[in-house]
Amino acid sequence: MRDYKTPGVYIEEIPKLTPSIASVETAIPAFIGYTQKAQLKESSDLLLKPKRITSMLDYESYFGGPDPETTITVTIDTTQTSKVDVQANVAIPSNYLMYYSMQMFFINGGGLCYIVSVGGYTDDGVIRESELSKGLIEVAKEDEVTLILFPDGLNITSAGYYYALYKEALDQCFLLKDRFAVMDVWIDPDTTIDNIKVLHDFDFGPVDTMKYGAVYYPKIFTSIDYAFDKNLVTIVGIGDATLSGTLDELKSKNNSFYCMVLNAITNIEMILPASCAVVGKYAQVDSARGVWKAPVNVGIDFAIKPSITLTDHAQALLNGDTKLGKYINVIRSFPSRGPALIWGARTLAGYDNEWRYIPVRRFFNMAEKSIKNATKQFVFEPNDRNTWVRVKSMTENYLTKQWKAGALMGISTKEAFYVHVGLGETMTELDIRKDHMIVEIGMAMVRPAEFIIFRFMHKMLCKS
Repeated sequence: MRDYKTPGVYIEEIPKLTPSIASVETAIPAFIGYTQKAQLKESSDLLLKPKRITSMLDYESYFGGPDPETTITVTIDTTQTSKVDVQANVAIPSNYLMYYSMQMFFINGGGLCYIVSVGGYTDDGVIRESELSKGLIEVAKEDEVTLILFPDGLNITSAGYYYALYKEALDQCFLLKDRFAVMDVWIDPDTTIDNIKVLHDFDFGPVDTMKYGAVYYPKIFTSIDYAFDKNLVTIVGIGDATLSGTLDELKSKNNSFYCMVLNAITNIEMILPASCAVVGKYAQVDSARGVWKAPVNVGIDFAIKPSITLTDHAQALLNGDTKLGKYINVIRSFPSRGPALIWGARTLAGYDNEWRYIPVRRFFNMAEKSIKNATKQFVFEPNDRNTWVRVKSMTENYLTKQWKAGALMGISTKEAFYVHVGLGETMTELDIRKDHMIVEIGMAMVRPAEFIIFRFMHKMLCKS
């Protein structure tokens, strides 16, 4: 206390004694896959070690670039009467999609994330579920991670291996209760296979596990550019055989055609899984509105169109059988709205009344972890009324902020949430003797207006 010399009134400001809760970050994905390198200082010293990055510059510094395409062929047809026709295609694209997927993540609003390299590029290009699984085990050690993805996963050799990998991810999410898995529908090269039925038939576990994941369909065509080696691009001259050879050779033969070929390669529409771009939108929506806002009805940047055009009827057929219990969120194209909109915000447990929506599950993840982290300071404190009041006050203050921000329903905090703690309320004498302090929290989450229904009536005018 100050030593006051003169009689009068004095004002002192004292620090707030009530502890507070800070919300944890909500959109920090871990991308597990193959990279060109995994180097911090020495070769491969980042292999199977989650690395925190914030940009493509960071990614390239630690993990290198893409796997250059080796099957690009460009035809130059000089027999056309109107103009020279130049067409490019990639016969067999590389199976390694991590680099390109990271581009889509950052372009669509992503920021902080973790990269787990499980190995480098190989000549056979085989994506092994067992290697990706090892990366998943390492991700479990990172407390900051909130989302899990496998960018190379769709190139695993079978749907069984792919979905088994994501079941491991869902199991991890259920165990830790602070993260969420995002996947795509696996597409079989055999066009006679019903890929949707394969997903529906796979056993991901009970609702309590499936509520920690979401699935998206179909893939998307993007304007991301393929990486290539000029010496490995095949040029086929039609009408002028001297143009045939490699792209590097064409540069010295005809610079004009060389530029046309480069432009044709740039115009190849790369097809990528939608999930990595979607989690970029998760981050963008979380930042702009909040984790309680459904990451839906937003366009995917750098997307040209979905790989399959879906109508209302086609989407209804994907999710028409509620007995199957697995909901698929789709990427749709709408005239004047955008070429590729995220059109669905349900978890895999899309027919469960409590946990059907992605923002509900992710908000609870955030709230649970935030409150858990803040209440660690009370471990070993006396399990008495003073501690209970402090915990309750701190939690109510936090939830009041969430309610004011729009995350919780109700016209008052009493309708939005409750916090109960105390002897005879949440604990018995036996609980206290066992050193248990039990806090019960209930929250009324806002939910998306998934079905907006207008009812019209033709009003007839009567003449008297």
